[in-house]
Amino acid sequence: VQLQASGGGLVQAGGSLRLSCAASGRTFSNYAMGWFRQAPGKEREFVAAISWSGGSTYYADSVKGRFTISRDDAKNTVYLQMNSLKPEDTAVYYCAARVGSYRMTAREMYDYWGQGTEVTVSS
Repeated sequence: VQLQASGGGLVQAGGSLRLSCAASGRTFSNYAMGWFRQAPGKEREFVAAISWSGGSTYYADSVKGRFTISRDDAKNTVYLQMNSLKPEDTAVYYCAARVGSYRMTAREMYDYWGQGTEVTVSS
């Protein structure tokens, strides 16, 4: 499956952005989807994930209550709505796809990755 992330940009602290990740090549509804991010000089970290059915969602503690992951299987797209953004949310955000539902927060469980979209939050 090929993944194309978009929607990043520059926003002031307290603002909002919505990231999108469009999938192609395989049956999108068969895949669980995740968002990860990588800040300069840091390892890539888990942000949010959603099961193949959309019935389960998972969030990092740092974004819980501020970010919302959702999917639209008709559009083969997963979204990450980011509200109340903070400077520490600044990173390149990557979407990823996998089969199964075991260890949804683990980076190594994802098989396919998009190219990343940059988010910068100014203070």
